[in-house]
Order: sequence, then structure tokens, then C-alpha cells
Amino acid sequence: MPATIVQTNPTPFNKIVIDPVTLDIIENALRNARIEMDATLVRTAMSPGIREQGDAFPLIADHTGKMIVGQFGSFIGGFLNQFDGTLEDGDMIFLSDPYSCGGAVSHSNDWLVLLPVFKDGRLIAYTAMFGHMSDIGGKVVGSMPINARSIFEEGVRIPPVKIWKAGEYNSDLMKLVMHQTRKPDWCQADLNALIAACRVAARRVIEMATRFGDDVYVSATQELLGRNHRAMQELIGMAIAEEPVSFEDYICDDGVGYGPYKIKCTMWREDGKVVLDFAGTDPQSAASINFFLNENMFRMFFGIYMIMVFDPQILFNDGFYDLIDVRIPEGSLLKPKFPAALSGRTHALGRIFDILGGLLGQKTPEFLNAAGFSSSPHLFYSGNDTRPGKNGEWFQLFQIGFGGIPGRPLGDGPDGHSLWPGFTNVPNEFLERYFPMLIERYETEPDSGGAGLHRGGNGIRMTYRLLSPGTISIHDDRWFVPPWGVNGGHPGQRARKILEKADGTQVIVGNKVEDVTVEVDDQLHFITWGGGGWGDPLERDPALVGKEITQGLVTPAGARAYGVVADARGQVDAAATEALRAEIRGSRGDLKLFDYGPSIEDLRANCMAETGLPAPIQPVWLEAAE
Repeated sequence: MPATIVQTNPTPFNKIVIDPVTLDIIENALRNARIEMDATLVRTAMSPGIREQGDAFPLIADHTGKMIVGQFGSFIGGFLNQFDGTLEDGDMIFLSDPYSCGGAVSHSNDWLVLLPVFKDGRLIAYTAMFGHMSDIGGKVVGSMPINARSIFEEGVRIPPVKIWKAGEYNSDLMKLVMHQTRKPDWCQADLNALIAACRVAARRVIEMATRFGDDVYVSATQELLGRNHRAMQELIGMAIAEEPVSFEDYICDDGVGYGPYKIKCTMWREDGKVVLDFAGTDPQSAASINFFLNENMFRMFFGIYMIMVFDPQILFNDGFYDLIDVRIPEGSLLKPKFPAALSGRTHALGRIFDILGGLLGQKTPEFLNAAGFSSSPHLFYSGNDTRPGKNGEWFQLFQIGFGGIPGRPLGDGPDGHSLWPGFTNVPNEFLERYFPMLIERYETEPDSGGAGLHRGGNGIRMTYRLLSPGTISIHDDRWFVPPWGVNGGHPGQRARKILEKADGTQVIVGNKVEDVTVEVDDQLHFITWGGGGWGDPLERDPALVGKEITQGLVTPAGARAYGVVADARGQVDAAATEALRAEIRGSRGDLKLFDYGPSIEDLRANCMAETGLPAPIQPVWLEAAE
């Protein structure tokens, strides 16, 4: 039974023709309100993941629940169809369970608040925001157990409930929820920040409606949706062929020894719409790498990718959703059946962007991007602080790592960047001030970006010296299957993690590991992967390669992938470079549209020698996807 909206004023909104100036003012006011949501959040939250890195996602929707500004697209329509209750002025919804909202949030660490905005007795908008909580209880610190077999092991699950009801705060609910977490101070502050951000946006909406009139405001939101629909219709006709194209990529492993896991998507245009069919994607994992992909979320991913590649000036919103038909097999890695574990869904979520790039670029290779930093590596470090004056107080760190953005048609991929454009790094000074660690190195990893006319961005090497005994956990990917290059560009280098003990011995640790014991003065070398290269590396300016040697981005040995012979000072030997390039051209054959690197079979055979880790075992499915 769908939700009941309680409105004391039943008068419908009148449709008004909006002049371009007014529309532009309202559009930019909404953009600014969304930015103000983020600013409110980072000034109010406490956890490093939200306050320092910005791991939270805002939304302002129209009165029907369609997103006007935001990042992940609106889940509100699906929520309203599933929520068996009422929504009235003074209510605010709180939830975190992916299975109770159709994957609007994709793991239980993401806490979401939803505020229906009323004005003069009528529902005029919705504001919402969700953010990643550093700990929600469960079997491991950080609440993201790699070896979980069900969502019940991953911490507190919150179905849609009213945190505020008719203006009254549900304090008992909050006591119950905060009792489950190891960091109630952080979680309470972060939740309050989400609430504050939604209320700020609601005030701005009401101010706009008061200034221009309710009918003008609502009509403007509908025109913004309609404009997006028209623009996307044009882009679809230009960029999407009727003939199906397919693309597939992999999650390296599940953290318990099995992998890789395939994600496959086929795309075509039919009756003016895009069909995106994930048939052929592997069945759900028994471990926690499943990603409950909300169809509207994927529509938004598709729209963002289309707009950023073909027309970045478009304000993306939910107006185009009826143009996208998304088909995801039940029981697959992207639509697992309850109660499948979901806490490690980051890698599949990020890999979706590589899949989209591979699909959209096949018709228009000049717009094709390589595979990039399509994940958000997690580091967890926790224990009792044994340093003098700390009295053994509990600490726990959750940090998101950065890597190499892919080589692109317009230039090199940025080095050491986040998958999400709005994320920022945790300052090293912050880490050293609040956690028992020193940051010994924080630098680009040379040669990790794939060679190309446009180089893939380098990953980073971050070396932590740990100053207190404790445990670390790591969630990362792309250590087994490399990020591919395009249009003749080479794949990027893979991720690796090295634990250097206090006595100098080194141990290769996996990229998905749980509760690794560490001691004082151990060092963790956290090395992320680079983006794939774009275009023929032999066309790259040798002088630029030489300059990058001096900048520490490329080594003299790595320069040979560009056919460049240079010394450690970046001095290029022109004659030797010309000869090497001629030799490479004569022996390499035709350039590849996609360069995936070695086959899966070769990667398995050489895994131990190349990575220091055993190859993952081909998964055996508990049940096939329907």
C-alpha cells in the first residue's frame, strides 16, 4: 500500500509559463541550496569519512519525488510506493536497510534522512541526504565484514521509521540505534548533520516559493525536468545505436578466496529509449561484495556519464528516467536475494562506471574513456591507544583511498583522485593529530597510470607508521584484473598492499583482508591502482615524458612504454627514442580498441609471481541468477 500524503490544503498547483531569467535564477538557487547542504554537513559532522572526505550525498526533489539537484538520483518514488504509512508536515523519515527501500541506499552503513517539505498545507518538495557511518555495530569494527554471509552480520538495520513525527523527536529510537554502534558520538553527530542539511535545503525551497510564488516554483521544477528530458532524448539518438553492444568487466575477488566475478551489460536503442540489460552478470556472491543496484540509481549513473561526456552544461536530474529501461536479473550480483550480505558493494558500484564507459564508447571511440579508479578503497585501523597520556582510549579510523583517473579524449587522467568528484582526502595532519600514526609517505606511484597518448592517472602510495598495537582491515580491488586501456592505450598497474614489520621484514597482504594484527612501528604501504591509458603511447611528446620523469610521475624504465629513452634527469635521447619507437611499431601489430592486458587464465597462472598472492578460485554458485 503506497504512502498517504496528508495535506491540509488540497488546492492543486497551477502550471505557469516560466520566463528564462526566472528559470535560471531558480535553477541556480537550487544548485546553491545543494552546495549549502554539503557545507552544513561538513561543519556539523564528526567522523573523518563525512567531515573530512564528504562521503554523503544530497538531494532536493520536486513535490512528486523526482530529483531536481543531487548526485544519486531519487529513490523517493519507490519509497512512497513501499512505505505503508502517512507523511505529514513535521515528519522526517530515517532508514538504512537496503532491502526495505529497493536499494536506495546500498549497504547498511549509509544512513538516510528524508524530509517532506510543506508550505501552507501543501507538499511542495522533498529534501534528503545519506552518509556513510563509520560504525553501526556488527561483527567487526567499521561494520563491513568481508566474510559476512548475510546482512544480519553487518550491524544495525533500520527500516523506514519516523525520526520526527508531527514535529516531535523520537528520542527513544535514537537511544536504541546509538546503543548498537562502537562510536555513538560520531554517529549521533553525523546523523544530526544529515538532519541539519535537509532542514537548510527545506528553508531555501520555502524561501524560493515565497519569493516567486508556489505555482511559479513548482512550474520551474517541472520545466527543469522537461528540459533534461529533451536534452537526454537528443543525446540518446546521437550516441546510442539500435544494434546491441555488450561489455563486461570484473570484480577481482570476494575476500574469501573466490573470483573474479563478472558484470556484463548489453545496451541498445529501442523505440526512442535505451535498454540496459545485465543478463550474463554472475549470480550473487556468498560473501559481501554484492551490490543491490537500484534501477533509478543506475539511470542516474547513465545520465551523469552521458552528460559529462557529451554535454557537461546540462543540469542532470530525474527528468529522463522514462527514457531508460534497466533490466537486472534477480539473484545476480547486482540484485541479490535477501538476506545476502552487502557491506562490500563498493567495488561493484564503482565498476558500473567502467562498464558504462565501455558501452558508450564503442560507437564513438573518440569519446571513449579508459578504465579508471572505479572503487573507493577502505582502510580500517582500530585498537586501544597505548601512547603516553592516552590511557588506552579506544580509537578507530575509517579512511577512503584515492587512485588514478583514466586517460581521456581531452587529456591525461588526474593522479591520486577519488572516484567521486566531490570527495576530498583526509589531511595527513588530521590523521596524525587524532590517531596513533605517522604518515611517512603520501605520493604518486610512478608508472602506475597506463601509457598512452594521454596517460592514465597514477595511483598513490600512502605509508602509515602505526604507533599503537591494533588491527587493520582493507577493502580494495583491481589487484588481479588490471584497469584496461583504450584506443591503443595500455592498462594501468594493479593495486597492492605491503605490511612492513618493525624489524624490516615485509609481508604482502591481500586487498580484501580482515583483522590483521599490527604492532608499534609497523608500516602499511597502501598502494592503489592507476587508470588505463588513452591513445597510442608512441604519439606522446617525448619531452613531456622526460618532464614527467623529473616530476616523479614516470621512471626511466616506465618511459620505454612510450618508446622514450631518457635518463633519471629526464634528458631524452632523441636518436635512441626514434629507434625504439620504430622497433615497437614494427612488432606490435594493430592497436586495440580495448587493451585488457593478459587473459584471466594467464592472470591466474602468473598471479603468485606477479602479485605475491594466490590466484582467486573460480566461484561455484549457490544458485543461478534467474
